[in-house]
Amino acid sequence: MKGGNPSAPPAAVMTALKTVLWSVFVPGAVTIVVPYLLLSSDVESFPVRPALPRFIGLMPIAVGALLYLWCAWDFTFAGKGTPAPFDPPREMVVRGLYRHVRNPMYVAALLMLTGEAILFQSVMVLAYAAVVFSVFHLWVVLYEEPALRRRFEASYERYCMKVPRWIPRA
Repeated sequence: MKGGNPSAPPAAVMTALKTVLWSVFVPGAVTIVVPYLLLSSDVESFPVRPALPRFIGLMPIAVGALLYLWCAWDFTFAGKGTPAPFDPPREMVVRGLYRHVRNPMYVAALLMLTGEAILFQSVMVLAYAAVVFSVFHLWVVLYEEPALRRRFEASYERYCMKVPRWIPRA
């Protein structure tokens, strides 16, 4: 056996574990913990509506969660990295949802927050989603895109010309 510790888990397993931990602590905090805290102190909510329209909020929550998991999978196994900025994919991910929009993880989180605002009829969660979008946009424009341009150079430029940042083309 060539160097290395024979009892050490394969790199893909460690990367997947880091992705799970990141996903629980960061997106989990953004989409679950903070909305919970807002809802526990939300004194103003949407006007009371029948229950059925509220439960329509479950759809974007579920879709957002599935989209996030799909993207995290692609980052881990195609990109050989994690969603965490300190351990990004080593290879540019342009498959799956990344063929249609450059930031599907952020879109997924925003879908979940919008669904929560609908489900819980919360103006506070809706306002929080708008703030989160603003932070995501600034993060992408000021940090992520310049870092990806430096890392992947011309291939990232071509990708940006073909794939929109937030809303997929029809």
